[in-house]
Amino acid sequence: MIRIPDQIVQEIRDRVDIVDLVGRYVTLRQAGRNFKGLCPFHSEKTPSFNVHREKQIFHCFGCGAGGDVFGFLIRHENLSFPEAVRTLAGELGIAISEGGEGEVGVGERLHRFNVAAQQFFVSSLAAPVGEAARAYLAERGVTSEWVARFGIGFAPGGWDALRREFLRQKFAEGDAVRAGLLAERDSGGSYDRLRERITFPIQDVRGRIIGFGGRALRGDQEPKYLNTPETPLFRKRETFYGYPHALEAIRRAERAVVVEGYFDCIALAQADLPEVLATCGTALTEEHAAQLRRRTRNVVLFFDGDEAGRRAMLRALEVLLPQGLRVRAAELPTGEDPDSLLRGQGAAALRAVVEKAVPAIELVIRQAVATGVQTPWEKADAVAVVVPLLARVPDAVERFEFTRCLALLAGVELRYVEEAVRRGGRGSAEPGPVSVAGSPPQRGVAERHLRELARTLLECPSAAEEISAAEILELACDSPWRAVLEVLFSARPEEIVSIARIAERLPEEARALLLEIAAAEAEPVDRAAAARVVADILHWLRRQRERVARRALTQRLRDGQEAQREDVFAAKVRQLDERRARFTQRGREAL
Repeated sequence: MIRIPDQIVQEIRDRVDIVDLVGRYVTLRQAGRNFKGLCPFHSEKTPSFNVHREKQIFHCFGCGAGGDVFGFLIRHENLSFPEAVRTLAGELGIAISEGGEGEVGVGERLHRFNVAAQQFFVSSLAAPVGEAARAYLAERGVTSEWVARFGIGFAPGGWDALRREFLRQKFAEGDAVRAGLLAERDSGGSYDRLRERITFPIQDVRGRIIGFGGRALRGDQEPKYLNTPETPLFRKRETFYGYPHALEAIRRAERAVVVEGYFDCIALAQADLPEVLATCGTALTEEHAAQLRRRTRNVVLFFDGDEAGRRAMLRALEVLLPQGLRVRAAELPTGEDPDSLLRGQGAAALRAVVEKAVPAIELVIRQAVATGVQTPWEKADAVAVVVPLLARVPDAVERFEFTRCLALLAGVELRYVEEAVRRGGRGSAEPGPVSVAGSPPQRGVAERHLRELARTLLECPSAAEEISAAEILELACDSPWRAVLEVLFSARPEEIVSIARIAERLPEEARALLLEIAAAEAEPVDRAAAARVVADILHWLRRQRERVARRALTQRLRDGQEAQREDVFAAKVRQLDERRARFTQRGREAL
């Protein structure tokens, strides 16, 4: 295997800003010297995920995940280390020898096929074979500018147009099948999965093409929409169409607008609502909801105005509300969708519908009581429709206000609706504290002192000159902090600047401890203050060692045999004499 040179790895590490990288995936807000956000690696409602720009590291105090720019990509994108390095190198324009085909990871190979397929689809749309597709796009109001911006293409009819292109480029047919672009025949061989369809490249937040959606061009084609299947790159339960264009827009608007289809997504973008995302052939899932929550608290659902659209909204609320998202619903006229509204009434009308969006639960309440609340049964039915959603609202104030709204509109006393909400919430346990594999264990007093010693040496490396490294390492012999202290003592001053390089030398548990103290918000310390802290901790550790030794001797006196007791007693006397001498010395120094 060809090894990537260390100097290239370090150049990438030096040039990539971890705040910018993580900010593509997580909404970060500055908190002192750090940036904080919701952890992308476990579910949480209070931010415990910290990114440190000065030290170029991240660390989550909830689940213990931590690392540098490479570590973040490896965890988030399920990449190998070489794949993460090559990904960032590609963004920076740094050339790295790829070696043989065997050196390329599965994800990178699949991505190559997707890129080649995209080039083929785009060229096919521009060619004579794409004339009907171009006419259809024009009819739908998608101009050439937006075709180019979203990378829309065309998969020609027949069965092997794309397959022949892959063979021409000497791509392995089996990998094309694994990428979902070709399908295997029962009789052997393969054929194009997308045929005579307008194609929509589906990208991740970094702009990598991970899959494709296809819209049938002929009216007799079934299904109307067809996606390539799931692959190691393409997981529909957590994928949105609209990346990466929507990321910065979501940050600026502090909201995400969620629609159901590719053309709806493009329609809103054309109407100057770039913060739009669409699901890829699935209903909204918990993974979608968690991803939205990491980027914004505000979501606008923009579904069709028919009965199917209303059912989709209810399903969406079931997964969005538990994440603490504030969900609004844009009300479309019956029979309209965002795409048709844009073509029929223009961009201003589409924007107005989004801006007038009401809290989704209020819309559900209004729809529930619209069928009538004259009889006790009608009141009970209306309340029963809304209660399961109210029980999913985690914020007590929001839940109470929506409950009050339901009671008022249904004509039911508030206490009865509150009781129904309480009963509705008993099906699921109240959320407790997050417990994640790998979370740092609770530490005793000695561990806290060793942690503070490591933090001080990290902030002020020159303080290590004041103490004996060998003695400290001996005193910390049974602690996981020993490995951290050992690497801090041995690191050169210039290496302390790059925490990631130091962390590479440590086993997993010690690496997590180092990243934890490096990411923690702490005031800078000068050398004098650091020296005092180090001296105090060293004094405490020595005393602790003596206390342990005294207890051990006392226990041996109690448990020892008659022949050994005299030796143990003599050792105990020496120990007490040494302790008395130290107290006497301290008294003289005080005078």
